[in-house]
Amino acid sequence: MIASAFAYFNFKFSEYKFINFKEWSFYEKKAIFTPTQDKYIVIFYSSKTKGTMKKLASIDLNLPILAIDYYNQVRQNSEHTTFLRSGTNNSLRFIQRFNIYESPSIFFIKKSKDTLYKQDSMIRKLDNLDELSKHVNQL
Repeated sequence: MIASAFAYFNFKFSEYKFINFKEWSFYEKKAIFTPTQDKYIVIFYSSKTKGTMKKLASIDLNLPILAIDYYNQVRQNSEHTTFLRSGTNNSLRFIQRFNIYESPSIFFIKKSKDTLYKQDSMIRKLDNLDELSKHVNQL
């Protein structure tokens, strides 16, 4: 019985999560973000780390990037990166929902229906954003 409870806990803990952008408000500058693509790379990062926002603005990967800042700094979107921010409650729910403990972290999401997206990879901790391209190819 203990083994089955342990196995169930591990299954539930590793189970991929959903995010509904209609229920969770993220902002690009002052406008509410509405997803338009079928897949995104989500990067949770800290704008207090030197050069991070500049690197995210200039990077070009195989999918569009949603960059969510722990400190909610406003940043102009670039061609491949959408910079998002959110209120404290929403940010804390996001961190808790996806079990994000370190920054920067990365994972994929894919559209399930309308504004509902499902986590499509494990969450990986990066030592720095220079590792980003390498990890995207592994995911």
